[in-house]
Amino acid sequence: MKEFLKHKIFSIVSDVAEFENVEAYVIGGYVRDIFLNRPSKDIDIVVLGSGVDFARKVARRLRTTKVSYFKNFGTAQLKYHEWDVEFVGARKESYRLDSRKPIVENGTLEDDQNRRDFTINALALSLNKRNFGELIDPFDGVNDLKRGIIRTPLDPLTTFSDDPLRMLRAVRFATKLNFDIEPKTLDAIRQMNGRIKIVSAERITDELNKMMTSLRPSRGWFLLDETGLLEYILPEFVALKGVESRNGISHKDNFLHTLEVLDNLSAKSDNLWLRWAALLHDIAKPKTKRFIQGQGWTFHGHEFVGAKMIPSIFRKLKLPLNDKMKYVQKMVQLHLRPIVLSQDEVTDSAVRRLLFDAGDDIDDLMMLCEADITSKNDATVKRHLANFRIVRKKLKEIEEKDAIRNFQPPVSGELIMDTFGIKPCKEVGVIKTRIKDAILDGEIHNNFVEAYNLMLKVGREIGLTPIKIDQRYVVPENK
Repeated sequence: MKEFLKHKIFSIVSDVAEFENVEAYVIGGYVRDIFLNRPSKDIDIVVLGSGVDFARKVARRLRTTKVSYFKNFGTAQLKYHEWDVEFVGARKESYRLDSRKPIVENGTLEDDQNRRDFTINALALSLNKRNFGELIDPFDGVNDLKRGIIRTPLDPLTTFSDDPLRMLRAVRFATKLNFDIEPKTLDAIRQMNGRIKIVSAERITDELNKMMTSLRPSRGWFLLDETGLLEYILPEFVALKGVESRNGISHKDNFLHTLEVLDNLSAKSDNLWLRWAALLHDIAKPKTKRFIQGQGWTFHGHEFVGAKMIPSIFRKLKLPLNDKMKYVQKMVQLHLRPIVLSQDEVTDSAVRRLLFDAGDDIDDLMMLCEADITSKNDATVKRHLANFRIVRKKLKEIEEKDAIRNFQPPVSGELIMDTFGIKPCKEVGVIKTRIKDAILDGEIHNNFVEAYNLMLKVGREIGLTPIKIDQRYVVPENK
């Protein structure tokens, strides 16, 4: 294992440990990733003693001041070139049933490995001169890596009771690494799932976001459902499950459909917020589900109801309530528009309005809509995809011709007020809306001259008299 410890940081830590007569080990993710053949620049160093004091001495040797000390937690973080190094003293922990904040005491390496979440994260390499590079693997974590198993070092009921977030971490690691959760560990999550309620939303969402960046994030959501965690984390998503039948007519299982859409989208894009949009695009179907005799199951307006649900979901999960949330809202609200266009004759007006509403996010929206095609009938999928190619071509043609994306009205409100000698009022909005609609409907081109003349015409129609006209732009109506 010495070949993975050749960087200067390891030799400096080893020298300091020898000089101070302190034991030091690299532990956790860096060691795990060696066996997974994954590059890592994050190093966790555990020392028998004060991690903060040890970090200071290493920083002096490295002649760096890029160190952050967290005395309350007994940790320090050091930045050295592209490496992030965290130092902590070995410790043992005990917990009260009503809290996930541990009672911490100094401990041995064995104590520190016992408190780790999973066997694959309890691997340690010695940085001490006498046995430099020796692997310490008390829980057979290397074999679990080979078998693709997530397992706790100690009894899983104790591990998850102590720190309920570890249940979600088990799901996240299983999803990211495409591993299986060992049966006893999986059963313990089922038994302990209610304890996730004492974990902060911020920490839960951090794990969800990491899970969502996986190659196949659906695996994590299936595991959350299987373990009962999903009911506590996102009950709105649980409501999508199941199929209802009436008069021999059934609708599809929207839970399964959604996760298929999520994986389809994830194969094409690593945009986290577009992935969240895929997960939530049909979230309002349970609220809008209706059975209409002679027509079957409908979910009319689920895109609009779903968009309205996004803020409350983001607020509950402590997801950002900024432009990221608005982006997801937009994707959810617009996700049916390209589908409708692909089924009907594609008119220039409809394409202009889609470009206007989607703006720079039009390509993401089209990607989401294509991912939303999940029919088991290959011919149906091919037909829809072919139609989407027509829509994409039309989008490109209209954009090149009319420059509608991120459309800004050619005539400003200030010019309207100046032309008719009026102050801000509803008439200004009426004129601006009429110009916008005329451009989107193809009545006029997206240019200043045509918009200026329409402004004069509409102004007169609603009883306004221009007091200032720029004759350079006036075109007689018969031309």
